[in-house]
Amino acid sequence: MKFLPRQFIVALVIVLLLAPAFVYSQTAQDAEKLIVDSVPKPKRQRTSFFGPTPPDTKRFGRAAAEWGLAQAIPFSYNRFVANAIYSRVTGATITRNLNPGSWQWDKDIFRTNQFGHPYQGSLYFSSFRSNGYSFWQSAPAALAGSYVWETFGENEHPSPNDFINTSFGGIVLGEMSYRLSSKIVNNRHRGFGRQLEEITAFLANPMNGLNRLLDGRWGKVYGNPKDRDSSQVSAEFDLGARAFNSITGTVGTKGKTGIFGRAKLMYGNRYKDYRTPFSNIYINIEMGRDDSSMVNLLSVYGSLAGWELRSNRDLKHLVILSANYDYISNEAFFYGGQSVKANLFSTYDVSKKFTFNTNIGFGPVLLAAVPNTYNSNGRNYDYTSGFGINGGAGLKFAERFFASIDYRGGWLYTVNGNKSHYFLHTVTSEIRYAFSKSLSLAAEPGYFFLRGKYDEHPDVNKRYPYLRVSTRYSVDF
Repeated sequence: MKFLPRQFIVALVIVLLLAPAFVYSQTAQDAEKLIVDSVPKPKRQRTSFFGPTPPDTKRFGRAAAEWGLAQAIPFSYNRFVANAIYSRVTGATITRNLNPGSWQWDKDIFRTNQFGHPYQGSLYFSSFRSNGYSFWQSAPAALAGSYVWETFGENEHPSPNDFINTSFGGIVLGEMSYRLSSKIVNNRHRGFGRQLEEITAFLANPMNGLNRLLDGRWGKVYGNPKDRDSSQVSAEFDLGARAFNSITGTVGTKGKTGIFGRAKLMYGNRYKDYRTPFSNIYINIEMGRDDSSMVNLLSVYGSLAGWELRSNRDLKHLVILSANYDYISNEAFFYGGQSVKANLFSTYDVSKKFTFNTNIGFGPVLLAAVPNTYNSNGRNYDYTSGFGINGGAGLKFAERFFASIDYRGGWLYTVNGNKSHYFLHTVTSEIRYAFSKSLSLAAEPGYFFLRGKYDEHPDVNKRYPYLRVSTRYSVDF
């Protein structure tokens, strides 16, 4: 099998564009607002809409058409299939939404606002990113897509939380998924393995996959393609057991145990090409059905710019400005936030066998959803902004023994919800022994703590201690 039928791929595009509206809808009323990147670009070239073209050619017409498709397909699904009330748009609702004074914070469920909207924005972003535009040139597409959807895609009042989540979250998830999808496909591979690469890359970033198909690059073998991403990618896959507890105030549930799985991807080297946006990406995904939801953690870190400080052969200092997306859901509490931080990374080569590294960072939390025990505005969470800090240290000995500890904290003030503010603390640590380069055994104790201080209600403390033991498989691409 050398190529897949175009009809199959186009159908898959439509399914993925509809994914948020279908997956995150619990009823027709909750049907989701849905609707994802980095190589240097040359001068704009004249090209046909569907003809084979170099992947670095700017194609505004096609990008705009795909951007519109990311608007039209979910709207059509909501209006004509789900028959959602909020999709019944009229001239009156559009006129009202065009008034800047009509903006209101909405009441959608946590998963819709904190995960569905960023995914939706990633499609807007990727419609231009995968059509030859740079990171900064593609970012306005996410903002414009969010505004147009809020104004013309629904009859509800436009909401600032949706605009921020769709725009900022969409840019972060969009660039991350674009780079990974470009890395997955090796244009020199053939046969069934190549088809699996194409499909996997398509699932990671549907817009990029669609454009590979339209360009005639899907499955095509190139000798030495210039669009091949040569960035280093390291991946770690954990499978093991975890013990955890959910504690509210002084009352805790009976301790539980269960199976969990986790994937970590480290894209690029932070000490190389650090001035290019998202040249270094860190992704952490944890899953386990014994907890409150299938996805318990999704964290994305992407570098925006970097500056190397005084360094020598044994000591390296680097300041990185990063964009961050966090989604936490466990039995004790949930959290979804987006932030920008300045991070100082330091690496000390103490000896040939011993390396010590540290990191410290701080910056604003643009918007975060934090659980509100007392409910307000029809939601079980408050919208907050504030300030975040992080710090950590790790050591490596003889490529066999590894140990680390990391802290992440935040002070958050409620901007919509109950009069309150919150303190979030997470401490994670790890001890690991590597039997070989690819196989190791890890133990990870950790602690999540969220404290809510309310002006009109008693304070609430929520804690989530855990211990994870796992077997880890590591691989470099």
